[in-house]
Amino acid sequence: MSLILASASATRQAMLRAAGVPFTISPASLNEAALMHDLLANGADAIAVAAALAEQKAILVSRGMPHETVLGGDSVLALGPEILGKSHDLPALKQLLLRMSGRSHYLVSSAALARDGHVFWRHTARVRLMVRHLSEAFIDAYLAKEGTVLLGSVGGYRFEGLGAQLFESVEGDYFSILGMPLLPVLGELRAQGLLES
Repeated sequence: MSLILASASATRQAMLRAAGVPFTISPASLNEAALMHDLLANGADAIAVAAALAEQKAILVSRGMPHETVLGGDSVLALGPEILGKSHDLPALKQLLLRMSGRSHYLVSSAALARDGHVFWRHTARVRLMVRHLSEAFIDAYLAKEGTVLLGSVGGYRFEGLGAQLFESVEGDYFSILGMPLLPVLGELRAQGLLES
């Protein structure tokens, strides 16, 4: 058996590589925006949305790779009652950062493992992040320096880099901020015999 990552996320790939996990990449062709819209229309909360997105990615890829173990992952941001995915462009991200300034929000990251079209394991983590008061000048400089790479991250921050400057405090798992609850994933990979125990 081998592990297939159903994600194009460079951060999730880097986390797995750094942890010594052998894997190949097969990004899921999932219409995340449409699925998220349907889930929200049916009253799903942030935990349910993140979990469903991760699970559907794993299921979709695993259907085309018999007997392989597929890892799906996703994150959403809960800002008050709103549940948000990735920003579609930098002006939209600027508006989001202005709204997040001086406020706390939750980042919900989920991972799921599937085989032959069926999820057999899932884990979701919620992290509370307090954004410091951001000046518009700081936001403009941040967006100019980081650029469109931020559009691949929910909330527009890459916590492992310059994005750490956005925050006053965090409560929760570091890896989940990066986009995947890594330690529980590693535990299940060991249980499945995909990593040495």
